[in-house]
Amino acid sequence: MTEAAESGAGGGDPVRGERVAGKVAVVVGAGQTAGDTIGNGRATSLLLARQGASIVAVDRDLASAEETCALIVAEGGAAKALRADITKEADCEALAVDANAAFGRVDILVNNVGIGTGDSGATTLTEDAWDLIFDVNLKGMWLTCKHLLPVMRAQGGGAIVNISSLAAVAAAPMLAYKTSKAGVNSLTQSLAGGNAKHRIRVNAIMPGFMDTPMAIVQTSAGTGVDADTLRKVRDAAVPLGNKMGTAWDVANAVLFLASDEAGFITGAILPVDGGQSIRIG
Repeated sequence: MTEAAESGAGGGDPVRGERVAGKVAVVVGAGQTAGDTIGNGRATSLLLARQGASIVAVDRDLASAEETCALIVAEGGAAKALRADITKEADCEALAVDANAAFGRVDILVNNVGIGTGDSGATTLTEDAWDLIFDVNLKGMWLTCKHLLPVMRAQGGGAIVNISSLAAVAAAPMLAYKTSKAGVNSLTQSLAGGNAKHRIRVNAIMPGFMDTPMAIVQTSAGTGVDADTLRKVRDAAVPLGNKMGTAWDVANAVLFLASDEAGFITGAILPVDGGQSIRIG
């Protein structure tokens, strides 16, 4: 177990409470890339469990989802791991059935899957890379919602939190990633409008620079810039204390939007970015 997984949000003892007690949360992308920090999906799963939710941890890498579940169970929580490739509708349909069967209901859906593999500029980006990024980042998010919304409607309500990116509204060199995340924002607002009558809230979070394994390890490998240098560059771009956020910052925002505290909030697109979005406009 990493130090980040042990400490919980903000360091110190793991944050515990009852803010989502009795609820069942499906976290899609609950595994993570290997690294010395914790990723958004795993941190979110742990925090929701510490606040009383039972967790269905979903990932294409079942072993990684099971690792997340083991951390939750070791702390006395309830969790079940499921494998799914969300770019395939059959997997999303099965996911909805299996998640509902695991704990008898689904109150929260967190869509935390996103990639930028092979992305570049308009004249160098390949068609295959564009299709893959859109399949994972946007189509997959729609498919999970498509098959879990009926579960939430049947039980009289629920909350969906989609993980977008500040790249959706800010300058970014990755064409397909940026455009797909802008699509996530639009998808979120459309779903919020269409499901308000069912008492289902749909919101999105736009993380800025975060110190997660995917952001640091994969970017370092892809650019050839060592991790320490990359962290310094990213830290310098954050107005709030010149320091990147962590996965716990994203997890805390998810917890709020998924909880009854946000019961009158739907269709919101929330930046969690240390003030980076202040520079827009």
